[in-house]
This record gives sequence, structure tokens and C-alpha cells, in this order.
Amino acid sequence: MQPLADDLARNRPGYAVRRKIRELQPNPLLRLIDRWRPDTDIYNWAVGLRGELLTARRLSRLRGHGWFTLHAVQWVTGTDIDHLTIGPAGVFSINSKRHRGKTVWYGDRAITVNGTPTRHIAASQSEARRVSRTLSEHCGFNVPVRPVISVVHAGKLTVKSANPPVLVLAVDQLDRVLSGLTPTLSADQVSHIYGVARRAQIWSG
Repeated sequence: MQPLADDLARNRPGYAVRRKIRELQPNPLLRLIDRWRPDTDIYNWAVGLRGELLTARRLSRLRGHGWFTLHAVQWVTGTDIDHLTIGPAGVFSINSKRHRGKTVWYGDRAITVNGTPTRHIAASQSEARRVSRTLSEHCGFNVPVRPVISVVHAGKLTVKSANPPVLVLAVDQLDRVLSGLTPTLSADQVSHIYGVARRAQIWSG
């Protein structure tokens, strides 16, 4: 397994998923075939990869407006943060969830997909807390992190909570909603947090 580059700003969107796909099937031809076979693990990973790429594309619209995004930020355990976005409105750990053609419903505490409960909310909150602890430790001041779920290709997305603990957004709303939130960080704070966050070694502890 190849380590991530020391500067996480070099990571392409979906880096960790691409690597996982290569590990599952080293043969490039068979890997390509399995991407189109719904009964394979590679197919499922490829579905997730598409969601991450679309989310990253939307987040790229924030670039140049005081926002920075890192992709595939890997923990020492091997799991990764799909996207970590830092800007005037704060720090956001963003998970991409692709539910093509399905009905996604979000109340106060859970997301259901076609009526089936998921752990999306609990997992996102846990990740955000962990990211906050890591950044706060290395930045030298408290860094709140808000969890976000980017829902990709859902047939219908319903959000019932007026002030949800996790922002659940259709992927095409990401840049508009995040950029419209009340600023909480100065340009210097954004720059400092981003400078810390892009160092791969801080996530390996």
C-alpha cells in the first residue's frame, strides 16, 4: 500500500476509492469489466467513486472565494474523509452518498433510503468530532467541524428538520448553501487551518 503524499492538497478526489479498486483487482482489463458488473465489489466502489467526483466538482466552485478543499484525507486506520472543506463559514467534513433514483428522507436523527434506516448521520457526526479533535490539537485553538452529507442522484430528497445537526444536501446545492452560511472565520484563520489540515502526518496519530 502506497502512503499518501505528505501534502494532501495533491490528492485527487476519490484517491482512496481508486486505490481500493486497484487492490481488489490489479488487472486493468478485469477491473474495467467489473466496474459494469453489479454483482461485484468493484461495481459498488465505482458507484461511490462517481459520487465523490461529482461532489468534488461542485465544491471546486468555491475555489477562489476564500475556500479550500482537501480530498481523501486518510486516517491511520485506513478509512478516509471524502472531502474536508475550509472557508469563511467554518470547517466541514463532507461525505458523498450516491443513491441513484432512490427516495432519501432525513428527520432529526436518521436518514432512510427507500424506507430503510442508515447510519449516515451517526457516522458523519462521529467523523466530524474526530476531525475537530485533530485540528484543534494541531492548530492550538478550538476548531468546530460541521458534518455534511452530499446526496448524489437521489430520485427524491426530503429534509424535515429546520436546523439539522448534519447538513444533508443534494450535490447541486453544496456550493450555494455553504457559501451562503454566516462567516465565522477570518481569512487568517482559514489559511492557518488549511495549512495544518493539508499535512498528512497529523491524521496518522
